[in-house]
Amino acid sequence: MKWTGRYQGYQLSSLRQDLIAGSIVGIVAIPLGMAFSIASGVKPEYGLYTTIIAGILIALFGGSRFQIGGPTGAFIPILLAIVMQYGYQNLLIAGFMAGFFLILMGIFKIGTLIKYIPKPVTIGFTAGIAVTIFTGQIASFLGLTGMKRHEDFLSNMREIGLRLPSINFYSVITACLCLAALLLTPKILPKIPGSLVGLLISTLAAAWLFPGQVATIGSTYGPISGGWPQFHWLPISLDQIVNLIQPALIIAMLGSIESLLSAVVADGMTGVRHNSNRELIGQGIANMAAPLFGGIPATGAIARTATNIKNGAVSPISGVVHGFIVLLVVLLFAPYASHIPLASMAPILMMVAWNMSERKSFTHMLRTKTGDSFILVVTFLLTVLTTLTTAVEAGLALAVAMFFFQMSRSLKVDKVLPDPTLKNKIMPHMVSEDHDCPQVEIYNMEGPLFFGVTGSLENSKLRLGEASDLKVLILRMGKVPFMDTTGEANFAAIVREYINLGVLVVVVGLRPQPLSLIKRTGTWDLIGAERAFEHVDEALSFALNQVNSSHCLGCKHLAFRECPVLSSAESPLRTPGSLQGSFQQ
Repeated sequence: MKWTGRYQGYQLSSLRQDLIAGSIVGIVAIPLGMAFSIASGVKPEYGLYTTIIAGILIALFGGSRFQIGGPTGAFIPILLAIVMQYGYQNLLIAGFMAGFFLILMGIFKIGTLIKYIPKPVTIGFTAGIAVTIFTGQIASFLGLTGMKRHEDFLSNMREIGLRLPSINFYSVITACLCLAALLLTPKILPKIPGSLVGLLISTLAAAWLFPGQVATIGSTYGPISGGWPQFHWLPISLDQIVNLIQPALIIAMLGSIESLLSAVVADGMTGVRHNSNRELIGQGIANMAAPLFGGIPATGAIARTATNIKNGAVSPISGVVHGFIVLLVVLLFAPYASHIPLASMAPILMMVAWNMSERKSFTHMLRTKTGDSFILVVTFLLTVLTTLTTAVEAGLALAVAMFFFQMSRSLKVDKVLPDPTLKNKIMPHMVSEDHDCPQVEIYNMEGPLFFGVTGSLENSKLRLGEASDLKVLILRMGKVPFMDTTGEANFAAIVREYINLGVLVVVVGLRPQPLSLIKRTGTWDLIGAERAFEHVDEALSFALNQVNSSHCLGCKHLAFRECPVLSSAESPLRTPGSLQGSFQQ
């Protein structure tokens, strides 16, 4: 059989590699699936069900050959807030709706737009999520009792401070054992998942050395039920849909960003490009299916995808294998997972938070001390102190405002004249009070003409002053790449102002988009096609044929190379053809 697409070149040896990679990733995903569920405020088995259902479907229908999907740390603050406000059942409905939105995003090819979210915003909210996850595990690490969960960060920190006297040193010992295993295993046994080693060692130590002294998954959430994930329909009403649109959109937005970031990382590691819109459709299918089995929202997992690639994955089959490995463990060993201490799960999530914190990128961007640094800090603080929605909206708004502010300063309008020492290159420094042509003015325009530069254009030197002798205005527009209707209106107003005073307006080097726009608005007809040139020497030849020769006699400005002849005696003006090539564009 000849394989195509994501399975191109697939062989029997490829299946062996996929089986190995998928099995390793499946083992890595088990403790993470439970930890993410618990941190999100739901039972641990729901995270395992998500890993199974979503993991398989993302591999089958996604746009990346190596993507591993499942519950991720990025979702924790969002899902916890939804559970606390709406309840678990409504979380499932919101996840189902988010899947539908993701499919629509893929169909309408919005996947290509996600990459345009500014980096300060993504780094800011990712670092903020990391802080929320890390601090959310302090209580379990210390074994604090009587903890009440709050929706906001400061209230949770205050709660930890109030409960500090209830610290359980057995929990601290258990957590430290797990943390030590997480840090040492990659150095001693790099092929074995550190999270699995940490869970086993700390769970066995707690059971043998101080049984019953630390809170476990079973004592807190009840026993983990084994068996197959059970299918059940979601009771969705119109009122629920209206009520849950906002959380569903948040899940879809974050899921799309995370999955495509993960796919980009996979592209960089393998050199194989993903299909972003197909990836969103695959993510949508998975997120619509997972809630029907009790699963929580899922997305592409960067760390597990990287693990999949590093262990030799060849195709999406490794992602399918990873899901079936988790299913096999759930069927055979689920009851034993009830004995895992919550203190053992805390270091795993803390390590996840540390790894996803983008600390190096955060510090680097902060040191630049630019507008991006400000956007980064604002997005980060709002993610921690308010909600992800508020943070992203504010971050994007600031980024847009900053962009327009910078672009408004990007338009440069300079009065210029030829510099004989630079082969008559047109330069601003040549213009002075004693060296300027009263009858012909040349201006360089550089930058986009859009609504954000209205003020810059109005405040530019390109305004008719007391130059009553002015005959021709030459506008060099070769470096104006874009013009919107507002920019065109301002440009047309300037052209009209000069023409009404009897000045000929000449344009040079118009780019396709501005040219197309001024033709549609009528400004092109106002200027006249005969006064549009490709090169400045052609425009200048035309201009010098329009000047009043009597005004040139005795002129001391000598702005152009023709001026000595024009000012010295009654000599006829040069023909336009004789001036070709005198100046550089």
